[in-house]
Amino acid sequence: MTVAALTHLVLLQVLIAMSPGPAVVLTIRTAASQGARAALKISLGLALGILLWAIAALAGLAVLFEVMPWIQTGLRLIGAAFLVWIGMRLWRDASHPLAETGTELAPQGYSGVGLGVWTNLANPKALAYFAAVFTGILPVNVTFADAAAILAVVFIVEAAWYTSVALVFSRPAPRQIYARVKAGLERFFGALIAAFGLRLLFERT
Repeated sequence: MTVAALTHLVLLQVLIAMSPGPAVVLTIRTAASQGARAALKISLGLALGILLWAIAALAGLAVLFEVMPWIQTGLRLIGAAFLVWIGMRLWRDASHPLAETGTELAPQGYSGVGLGVWTNLANPKALAYFAAVFTGILPVNVTFADAAAILAVVFIVEAAWYTSVALVFSRPAPRQIYARVKAGLERFFGALIAAFGLRLLFERT
C-alpha cells in the first residue's frame, strides 16, 4: 500500500470518526455524566468495534452481503434494536442524579468496553462505510503488511478521537454544566440515539 493511499485512508477515517453519530453522543454523555474513567472504557470499546468492522471488510464483507443480503438485513435490524434500547435507557435514567466520577453507565453484566463495542457494531454509519466506501479504497491485492497498516490506522484514529472527546468532556467545567441540564440533555441524547436506531430499522435495503 502506497504512502499516498495510506494518507488518504487516514484522512477519510478521521472524517468518518468525527462525523456525528450514536458513538459520539454516547462518549460525550458518559464523559460529562460519569467522568474520564468510564468514558475511556467506552472509547476503547468503540475503537475495538470499528476495528472488528475493518477486519470484516478485509475478510470480504461486501462480497458476503452481495451473496447473502439477508445477513446485512439481519445485522441492520439487530443494530437498530440495540440503539433503540440504549436510547430508551438514557431517557429512563435522565432524572437520576449525576453519578460520581468512576460510576459505570453499563448495566450489570456489561462492561463499559463491551457497551462501546456493541454500540459501534450496531452503528449504521459503520455498517454502510465498511460495506461500501472502505472496501472501495482498499488495494486490489491486500498483503499482510497492508492489512496490518490498515487496521493500525483504523484503530489509532478511532481511539485517538474518542479518547480526546472523553478527556475534554470529563473536565470539571463541562461536568458542572452537564449537571445543571442533565435531565433535559439526557432525554435529548436518548431520543437522538433511538432516532438513529429507528432510521436504521425503517431504512430501505
